[in-house]
Amino acid sequence: MTNTFAESAPPIPTAPPVTHSLDCGVIGNCAFSALVDRMGKMVWCCLPRFDGDPVFNSILDASDNGSFWDIEVENFARSEQFYEPNTAVLRTRLFDGDGRGIEITDFAPRFLSRDRMFRPLMLVRRVRPLDSAIRIRVRLKPRFDWGRHVPTVTQGSHHIRYVGPSDTLRLNTDTSLSYLLTESFFVLDKTANFMLGPDESLAEGIEDTARIFEKETLHYWRAWSRRLAVPLEWQDVVIRAAITLKMSLFEDTGAIIAAMTTSIPEAPGSGRNWDYRYCWLRDAFFVVRALNSLSEVGTLEDYMRYLKNVVARSKGGHIQPLYGIGLEELLPESIVEQLPGYRNNAPVRIGNQAQEHYQHDVYGNIVLGAAQAFLDHRLFHRAGIPEFLHLEAVGDQAFRVHDQPDAGMWELRSRARVHTSSVLMSWAACDRLSKIAQKLGLVERSEHWASRAAIIRELLLREAWSEERQAFAESLGGRDLDASVLLMAEVNFIDPKDPRFVSTVDALERTLCDGPYMRRYEAPDDFGKPETAFNICTFWRIDALARIGRKEQAREIFETMLKARNHLGLLSEDTHPVTGEMWGNFPQTYSMVGLINCAMRLSAPWDTAI
Repeated sequence: MTNTFAESAPPIPTAPPVTHSLDCGVIGNCAFSALVDRMGKMVWCCLPRFDGDPVFNSILDASDNGSFWDIEVENFARSEQFYEPNTAVLRTRLFDGDGRGIEITDFAPRFLSRDRMFRPLMLVRRVRPLDSAIRIRVRLKPRFDWGRHVPTVTQGSHHIRYVGPSDTLRLNTDTSLSYLLTESFFVLDKTANFMLGPDESLAEGIEDTARIFEKETLHYWRAWSRRLAVPLEWQDVVIRAAITLKMSLFEDTGAIIAAMTTSIPEAPGSGRNWDYRYCWLRDAFFVVRALNSLSEVGTLEDYMRYLKNVVARSKGGHIQPLYGIGLEELLPESIVEQLPGYRNNAPVRIGNQAQEHYQHDVYGNIVLGAAQAFLDHRLFHRAGIPEFLHLEAVGDQAFRVHDQPDAGMWELRSRARVHTSSVLMSWAACDRLSKIAQKLGLVERSEHWASRAAIIRELLLREAWSEERQAFAESLGGRDLDASVLLMAEVNFIDPKDPRFVSTVDALERTLCDGPYMRRYEAPDDFGKPETAFNICTFWRIDALARIGRKEQAREIFETMLKARNHLGLLSEDTHPVTGEMWGNFPQTYSMVGLINCAMRLSAPWDTAI
């Protein structure tokens, strides 16, 4: 059986990167996260939460003004990097020219303590010599206020404080403070422990605390991964994607972020630089759906807490396509002038103007995201009639706007149409409300929503079909093609063997595909024609091909997408069809969802092997 990416395989040696890239690992604990590059340098970390101030920002500023946390070996020769299998604990090995090396273990603590989840705002780095003593140096250079403020540094007996205008970080360590403050090379002959977090003292010794936190965090992630119902094939691909999705959960509120970065451009020089550190209700639904397929329903229950608050505050009216992870409605977009951007691709943006948009697919995504909560008997808190009544208000809004123009799921800033994908999701809202009502024994309400779904279905089949293109178009009465119509099969709107759907797949392949990769749409947008392929669209193509019976072609494209991942199995938003390089924010939940969905769709069943 195919197993393209095995976490237990020996790590691959690498040379130092010439410039910043997305060859990074992510660590996190469902409160915050950090990116660590192949060299063990921490290049991105926002505190006190995903959408906070990047205390490490060098992925967006590779100059001397950038902030980072670097651990170097003298006379560096090569590096290796890998995850401890089935965990979010990252290990980076650095070797010098004589073959001596160190291993850096990076993680954010996460485990059960006193019957609740312990997830402190703390980064733990443990550095051990592999065979013999070796000279290293540690450079810890945080900055505050998006790089504007260099902290004041103060020293205690076993800690260093980095004091900013409104925040203070404390580094607790059992190694020489003098060497750290002077950034001097020193001999490492035993494990050195570093714990960076709030300005608080540790309850126990540094070494014991770091060791116990590592042990407990490893145990948590291994136990979590063990419960996943993985496919027979591509198990390591799926587990890594699932862990990454889990780390994208902001557990405090139940929000799920779209990505952990801002302003990684969709293509070089494109200006398509956006802030994805917020909760898009569309993306969150797909994350929950993918994890549900692996029998991981805890994230669904967490997200339901967030969704209930979104629905309650809307009072049956307009719902934004995205909110802040603390349910913030206003996410004003601004530009950070002092950061040059990823590989000097400005601008760097904070906030996202899409919060102002009308994107009518949001109502269907809400109902779809909540539907399993009414049906799954494993949940601690199953949804019932009170929750259904709240969802009906969402369905009423979906029906009111189903034939009205909007910005669409691709968030076009200067054009409004009645987008097929939005109409489709309005149908899904009504269809699923009918099914939920039937399950709850509400016969009259089930019939009511079924009749509304039928009205939308008839409109969509009549108006979205383009005779000229022999395909479902991106808008009612339109002719342009758009990959989002492939969702028709995924949400069970149409039989994938229907000749109209098969013809649509063929038309999209001819128009939007660059070899195995698929772009979002053919019409120019506010920035011209997209240069890169949008990974989730490629995965939608794979899913559609498998559904219509072209499974071998689907598997071939899937294998290509597996090669597009970085060395740790992670994907960004976009892939350049010529260079194969990753672009767009990272790691992108949509892309990791695609890995799971396609592996589940294409894998041989377990009973063929056991």
